[in-house]
Amino acid sequence: MDDEATIRNRENLVSTREDAAHLREDSATLREDSATLREDSATLREDSAHLREGTVQAREGETHIREQTVAKRERKIREAETSKAASDDQMIRLQQVNARLVTATIEAKTLAEQVQAAKDQLDHLAHHDMLTDLPNRVLLQDRLGQAIDLASRQGKQLAVMFMDLDRFKHINDSLGHVVGDHLLQSVAQRLVGCVRHSDTVSRQGGDEFVLLLPYIEHAEDAALSAQKIIAMLAPPHRIDAHDLHISISIGISIYPDDGKDAETLLTSADIAMFHAKESGRNNYKFFEKEMTAQAVERQFIESGLRRALARQEFLLHYQPKINLCSGAIVGVEALIRWQHPERGLLLPAEFVPIAEDCGLILPIGRWVLREACLQARAWQDAGLPPITIAVNTSALEFRARDFLKDMRAILEETRLEPRYLVLELTESVLMRDAESTDAVLHALAYLGVKLAVDDFGTGYSSLSYLSKFPIDTLKIDQSFINRMGSSPNDASIVRAMISLGKNLKQRVLAEGIETQEQNAFLLAQQCDEGQGDYFSHPVVAMEIARLLTNGIPEGLSNNPG
Repeated sequence: MDDEATIRNRENLVSTREDAAHLREDSATLREDSATLREDSATLREDSAHLREGTVQAREGETHIREQTVAKRERKIREAETSKAASDDQMIRLQQVNARLVTATIEAKTLAEQVQAAKDQLDHLAHHDMLTDLPNRVLLQDRLGQAIDLASRQGKQLAVMFMDLDRFKHINDSLGHVVGDHLLQSVAQRLVGCVRHSDTVSRQGGDEFVLLLPYIEHAEDAALSAQKIIAMLAPPHRIDAHDLHISISIGISIYPDDGKDAETLLTSADIAMFHAKESGRNNYKFFEKEMTAQAVERQFIESGLRRALARQEFLLHYQPKINLCSGAIVGVEALIRWQHPERGLLLPAEFVPIAEDCGLILPIGRWVLREACLQARAWQDAGLPPITIAVNTSALEFRARDFLKDMRAILEETRLEPRYLVLELTESVLMRDAESTDAVLHALAYLGVKLAVDDFGTGYSSLSYLSKFPIDTLKIDQSFINRMGSSPNDASIVRAMISLGKNLKQRVLAEGIETQEQNAFLLAQQCDEGQGDYFSHPVVAMEIARLLTNGIPEGLSNNPG
């Protein structure tokens, strides 16, 4: 039993072991199946992934196709738009090009007009005076040449008038170049206003003008034109609150008598103009052949004057002024002389007018003033009785800007007290621009300088101004003194002038006393002072010292000293 049981147990054990083996096999199979399932699952997953990828790719492909389709459509749209834009842009550019072309054409035309205008302006400037806009020297030469050719062919005459303003320089020097320029413009306007359209008024430079009359029948036609010009310039010119009076001297030459070319005609007219000035200014003269020699003489004098100061060729003579009551010397007048190296001693009338015309009177005048003050001081330092010394002052000197400054400097340099200096000025100098004259005269009076009216009675003066000016002495012109013995009218005029001076509380001095009868008449009329050859000729400084010491014997004029 036990064996059977053992056998059964063993069988059971074997069966159990077999079952266990089967179980292990089954387990292994299951594991294998499980692995297979896992592999299949992985395969399925991979297949599923592939499917998903394929689906995605398919979708992406569809999307790409749609995008390509859209892109193609957009490209076509853009291409269409670009084509239209290009077409529009081309049209715009074409319009812009056309606009620029029109603008460039307009600008080119404008530029051409501007260039032409500039050329015209340059041509105008080359042939016209910038200040007055009158034809200049170049244009005048051209027109004069054409007029000569025409007159030559037709056998006719023409006239050239050379015009120079009288005493213009002193206006420039005293009132300034701006006033001077405005005056020149005013003169130019008046000249143009009194000539024919066919005539040419030209400014040569400075205060010189030339008038071309291309058509004249007779020389008298030029004379009538000259008279018209003189009358036209006579009224005052209102310039910057100044009423300026200016006159003109005119020289006239006639073709073909006075020249057959432009240069000769202009030279002849210029020479005639200087003769007009020497004849008193504010008039006209026709050219005469004798004038050429005088023009050469004038040039000789002018060139010599320019060297005379440097060579110390000038000297002063002094003519005493006498108190008619006491017979004592109360002053002297300084008178310039020129010791010419070739012609000897020249008097003022032979060179002073030329010095005024060429501007040399300013340095010459300063030399005279300094030399006179030095001499007056030298007489005083020598112990001689102090007397006044009178110096003639020209319009150019009086109107010069530095006149007062130079006056103070010379007085300080020479140590002469101002009360011993007398400035003699003519009526014409005093009355030209009376307002500015009054200011200068009062400045001189404040300084202490004495003032005298020279050649009184020969010019034009307003008694109202004469009473306002700080004048110390009236000098009766010698022309009245010379004629008063033979002319009752001149004697009456002398009486009236002496009376006027006394009423104005001014001293009266008679110039040019040559006879005892003249001296007696003046003394009877209570004239204060006298001057003339009856008392003494102008003498050198040493002779004045002798006369101051010894006195003047009556009738010294008989002594050639």
